[in-house]
Amino acid sequence: MRDVSGSATVKSAMRTLDILEFVIAQPHPMAAHEIAAALAIPVSSLSYLLGTLVDRGYLERSGRAYSGGPGLERLRARAPEPGIAERMAPLVRMLRVQLNETASFFVRKGYMVEALATEVGEHALRYSIEVGRQAPLYALSSGKALLATFSQQELADYFASAALEPLTPHTITSEQRLRAEIEDVRRTGYAHAREEYALGIASVGRAVAVNGQVIGALSVAIPLPRWSEEMERKAMALLKRAADMVER
Repeated sequence: MRDVSGSATVKSAMRTLDILEFVIAQPHPMAAHEIAAALAIPVSSLSYLLGTLVDRGYLERSGRAYSGGPGLERLRARAPEPGIAERMAPLVRMLRVQLNETASFFVRKGYMVEALATEVGEHALRYSIEVGRQAPLYALSSGKALLATFSQQELADYFASAALEPLTPHTITSEQRLRAEIEDVRRTGYAHAREEYALGIASVGRAVAVNGQVIGALSVAIPLPRWSEEMERKAMALLKRAADMVER
């Protein structure tokens, strides 16, 4: 017989940890409705979990907003300041939870991008990329998003040095076409890739900046059977929300 109560307990525990990780990663207090929307937790369940965390001192409530509480000191190991991967992980998780598709955060490594944080969707048909995996800037939506932040001189140097080799039959290897896409990314804020790095996968990405300094790019990768204009719009809206959270 299936242990329903045990399953519910595990789900509640996971949600509690998700709330803590998400709230303390933000630079400002978060309202309950923002937490519910980001983590896809029903308001009724969220209210109980937030109340418990406040009672235990792990969160503080000021009006309708929540932030880290003094109880976190009881859990704090004397460790170095969290790195960029730890800070971006809750936002990557938010994207995965909201879309149930693979979400990642990439940083630039020369003329490559490297996956620094990733969460894989739960569908049977899904895309995955391991943390530490590197790929050419021109082949991923995250890479194109970063190329769009290059100055004209940096872009000229890139095309003079980078080898635009086909990774699939759909990889764009024309400098003219890539420049046109980069201009479109600069205009819209979003980069797209369709089967250019992996067959059957489309993705959308957005660069992320802190105090005007680009630190990397977030992206969502979706198998073509589930790709639609509606899914694309939803992914773009969530990427903008996540990027705005970082930039604030």
